[in-house]
Amino acid sequence: MPQIDLVKQSEQLCFGGKQIRFTHQSAVTNCEMQFSVFLPPQAQTRKVAALYWLSGLTCTDENFSAKAGAQRVAAELGIALIIPDTSPRGEGVPDDPDGAYDFGLGAGFYVNATREPFVKHYQMYDYIVSELPALVEAELPVSAVRAISGHSMGGHGALVIGLRNPERYRSLSAFSPICNPAQSPWGIKAFNGYLGDDQSQWVHYDASELLAKTQKAKPILVDQGTLDNFYPQQLRTDTLIAAAERSGVKAQIRLQDGYDHSYYFIASFIEQHLRFHAKYLVD
Repeated sequence: MPQIDLVKQSEQLCFGGKQIRFTHQSAVTNCEMQFSVFLPPQAQTRKVAALYWLSGLTCTDENFSAKAGAQRVAAELGIALIIPDTSPRGEGVPDDPDGAYDFGLGAGFYVNATREPFVKHYQMYDYIVSELPALVEAELPVSAVRAISGHSMGGHGALVIGLRNPERYRSLSAFSPICNPAQSPWGIKAFNGYLGDDQSQWVHYDASELLAKTQKAKPILVDQGTLDNFYPQQLRTDTLIAAAERSGVKAQIRLQDGYDHSYYFIASFIEQHLRFHAKYLVD
């Protein structure tokens, strides 16, 4: 990996650890990227395991950092939080032609685009799987012991990346994930735009398709609120449940009565998710 310089943009003390925001020039997305990190107090004396968090449509790296309330439990458990942005950004990075929120900037869908004009910059799958962990583990007191989680579009990304790379992640979880994007309006628009109309390429980024064909997966936890205004049409949780039954994978997929799609939902259950991951991350 070529030398990449991390530029610290901000740092705050938080529950005895450090909440830090970095920028760096990415060789994968061909632009400057930003990400946030929470380093727990234990990182002062040793390398710590990490949970990678992928955020949803319109978010940056700052939404989860400010709203989820994850740092207290992460500090207790000794787990770093790695929180990337949701898309490439900057001058020359193409956006949705109509300026819509569900494609382009803030909506990278964690795929490797193959369609112009997005192919040059929108390589978020490779950025999350390869470039960002290599950079974090080389430059920060963070080990290669990883888990992955996310929300909505980021829940889709976490499940897809975790299912496709079981050797890289010990556990995976999601809040309100887009479970079957090849059959949902958000996913159909994104996949057409980034990948083209060859639907045989879409299945590589569809968690339900992947889970249905998986014989053995790492531990999985999914929470979905019953009053989520995007459930079931956009999120298609039922398809993920059916896929788990088909493959025989024992995924925990929980419907949480009365909860919506917001960060209030995430804040209500993030401690349970962190403790779920800690069982596999912390020796």
